[in-house]
This record gives sequence, C-alpha cells and structure tokens, in this order.
Amino acid sequence: MKVFLAQTDTTVGFLSQDSKRLETIKMRADNKPFLKVYSDFKNLKRDIRIPNTHKRLVRHACKTTFVVKNQAFRHVCDPYHARLIQPFGWLYSTSANESGQSYVREFCQSVSDIIVEDFRGLSEQSASQIFLLTTTQIKQLR
Repeated sequence: MKVFLAQTDTTVGFLSQDSKRLETIKMRADNKPFLKVYSDFKNLKRDIRIPNTHKRLVRHACKTTFVVKNQAFRHVCDPYHARLIQPFGWLYSTSANESGQSYVREFCQSVSDIIVEDFRGLSEQSASQIFLLTTTQIKQLR
C-alpha cells in the first residue's frame, strides 16, 4: 500500500493502510497503534462499536480523536480530506515527521509515494483533542 503525504483535517500527515510502512518511516515502536481516520460515520460504525451514550458526540465532533478499547479513531469532517480517504473507507494517519521531531518537508517528500497538495498547501497545525470513551464516561487525554 502506498503512503500519502497530505494536509489532513488537523495537520500535515502520512496516510496509508500499511501500518508497518508507517512505523518504518517514523522510526516508531511497533507497540504504539496508529490513529484510523474514516471518510464518514457509516464506515466508522462498521469497524468500531461506539458506546450508545457517545454516538451523537462522535458523529458531530470535528478535529477530535476518540479512543475506545485501545483503538484511536476519527471520522473526517473536512470535505477535502474525506475525498482522499473515500476510495479506501479508512486509512491510518500520523503526523508527517520522524517520531518526536517537527515537520521537515524534504524528509516527508522523500519517504512518501504520493504527495497530495491542494490550495491549502502543507502546513503544520495544532493536533486534535483526544478523548477516551467508556460505556459511561468520557476522559480527556489531550
């Protein structure tokens, strides 16, 4: 599977369905899972069981990552980013940098197979909020 470099709904990122390839690029430990981004809520519900008490929150949240049973996910509100994910249904997503480093365009372009740049360009922006969901509670992680 190819690795895309693109502007995500939050920041510039690597996207792929190949988590091993992303681990290699980022020089990241293999026990740290990647975020899964979904093109829409319908695709998300097929993969992840969201507690009923939180479905409305997850459906309407933008630029927000949720964790349920150690799986991090987000559905994309940004139509430009969603259009990239749509043919795949979902992609792993991670910030475009080496683990613990800041964004360096030359490095990112050298390790990406496909660079998707639109009128927004590629720019580092703030990360999403992260919430842990249980059947009865919400806990903010970031």
